[in-house]
Amino acid sequence: MSAAAAGHPESTPGIDVADSRGRTGLDQVGRGLTGNPDVIVRDVRLLSSNWFVLRATTFDFRHRDGHWSTEDRETYDRGDGATVLLYNTEQNTVLLTRQFRFPAYVNGHPDGNLVEAPAGLLDDDDPLAAIERETAEETGYTISDAAHLFDLFMSPGSVTEKLHFFAARYSAATLTGAGGGLAGEGEDIENVELDFTEALAAIGTTIVDAKTVILLQWADRTGLLEAR
Repeated sequence: MSAAAAGHPESTPGIDVADSRGRTGLDQVGRGLTGNPDVIVRDVRLLSSNWFVLRATTFDFRHRDGHWSTEDRETYDRGDGATVLLYNTEQNTVLLTRQFRFPAYVNGHPDGNLVEAPAGLLDDDDPLAAIERETAEETGYTISDAAHLFDLFMSPGSVTEKLHFFAARYSAATLTGAGGGLAGEGEDIENVELDFTEALAAIGTTIVDAKTVILLQWADRTGLLEAR
């Protein structure tokens, strides 16, 4: 006999019992928000916690004309991340990566292989430690002088992720590992070294990843590298 049939409520992974990642209380996120008096959170429902977390939140919202409405929004919580532009001023190059991205493939990218700046989720690290880890795993290069640039919300209509942007030098002397990503996570990552001018010219054609475009345009605007 099930718990429900016996008159006891069902346990829900991610709420009152641990999900596959050991988490509970995932339906409590957002309930205590007080920073905006025009938003009153009424309910948070956990829809999925298979790996990342999908929630549906009901809140009251006061519009600019003073009237209130009740809104429902779904939010996808994958944690925050970090990304880095690897650059070499002597060679006037940037080091990017190429890897398969199924969401891009299923939404019309010809083969799903995107050219991107190295990036990854923070997990339990701070942003600097995370991007040093991800750079080594993806490219094989060790960075020690990463400069924090800014933080951006990349898709605030539905995704909670805040991305921390960095820039760091690389050279042949800082290549200390094989790179390629983590095979245990199905990663198969290739390094792509481009002349900076070539990378800028590829924006919108072979480079269609937003974080990478932002980093390249930042480098161009600040004169980090020479666009010949």
